[in-house]
Amino acid sequence: MKEEILDLIKNSGDEYISGQFISEKLGVSRTAIWKYINTLKEEGYEIESISKKGYKLLSSPDILTFEELKRLLETKYIGKKIIHFHSIDSTNKQAKELASLGETNGTVLISEEQTGGKGRLGRTWISPKGKGIWLTIILTPDMEPMEVPKITQIAAAALCSSLRELGADAYIKWPNDIIMDSRKVCGILTEMSCELNRVNYIALGIGINANLDDCDFSEEVKDKATSIKMQMNKKISRKILTAKVLNNFEILYEDFLINRDLSKSLEICKRYSVVLGREIRIINRSEEYLAKAIDIDSEGRLIIETSDGNSYPIFSGEISIRGLNGYI
Repeated sequence: MKEEILDLIKNSGDEYISGQFISEKLGVSRTAIWKYINTLKEEGYEIESISKKGYKLLSSPDILTFEELKRLLETKYIGKKIIHFHSIDSTNKQAKELASLGETNGTVLISEEQTGGKGRLGRTWISPKGKGIWLTIILTPDMEPMEVPKITQIAAAALCSSLRELGADAYIKWPNDIIMDSRKVCGILTEMSCELNRVNYIALGIGINANLDDCDFSEEVKDKATSIKMQMNKKISRKILTAKVLNNFEILYEDFLINRDLSKSLEICKRYSVVLGREIRIINRSEEYLAKAIDIDSEGRLIIETSDGNSYPIFSGEISIRGLNGYI
């Protein structure tokens, strides 16, 4: 009911909407409406109330709820259900629990804060409240487990495209990082539950350092991580960026599911790659060696050339990639 009342107030624009009209439209008492309005105010909505005139929305809070995002979404199913948290340990962890219980394909979990956010290889991910975009998309595609790494490439292409649409000078560090000024602003964590030849579900985690400040980063990651705000010298709209990511992801994801062809995503991944054509350090558990990144193949694997002139593909798996003298 709270959402329906908010919709009516938003749709009234600059006009006041009376409590009587809302009461008749939704079939609830004026007292109930007053209580819902107070709840909305507690959530950060600035609503003006004037006797005999009604209610008018003055401003909305910077929160990533379905009510705030739905007008920006152009998707068929990605984000048509959004589960919003003010604080949670990890959206991926919660998404996996819900997916195992049969949560709907395309459901998105978003939290204003993560207390236990994580990235690839068990690394921690700083997720302060209200400054970033911390979300997980639940997917239930008809595919084999070996195809799942391709979803990371699709997500990377969608993220990079979305940032560039907002004027950010963003690039992709294979397989799962989005880079600005040689430092990470976004990361992707793709996890799944599967059987031998069948994926049960995918939890596609995305972390975006949208409006973090320098003080939000620990000393140990300041040379590797940054935020979009810090790079563009302005605060960005988390709502607009979130909607762009979901919209662009669905377009590329649907193209892949229909055509079983990754080329549209790979075109973006190659065009904005920060590793192709460069000498890189490849770290695989305790092993470390140098190679040149020369291509990304149709399966989304990185093709490298070693010092002996041989070339072969590497899988993301447990591998980390670094530049010769730093993060990239």
